[in-house]
Amino acid sequence: QVQLVESGGGLVQPGGSLRLSCAASGFTLDYYAITWFRQAPGKEREGISCISSSDGRQYYADSVAGRFTISRDNATNTVYLQMDSLIPGDTAVYYCAKKARRGGCGQYRMIREYNYWGQGTQVTVSS
Repeated sequence: QVQLVESGGGLVQPGGSLRLSCAASGFTLDYYAITWFRQAPGKEREGISCISSSDGRQYYADSVAGRFTISRDNATNTVYLQMDSLIPGDTAVYYCAKKARRGGCGQYRMIREYNYWGQGTQVTVSS
């Protein structure tokens, strides 16, 4: 069955870096866009970065553009989120999600566009 498993979260000081991984199984990663979401306490879940299926086009929310980089390795069925210059405002649980339909990112911030989610990994940015 379809599974998404995130890893790589942890505690990091402001200005530090982390790399999150999303290991996908049960479907052909090449066919689907994958998005990273995050949810901070008391806030709504927000889509922060999406990578398209075939052409690998990347999209970023303004809050992370220039600091985060999304990538994918279809050979290992893994999507990554490299997070640099972390700030306390990045503290959240981070989730990866698979789009329900094949193709590009489209309206990647719309939660209804996704049919599978990982369990999440905690990222805490604090001194």
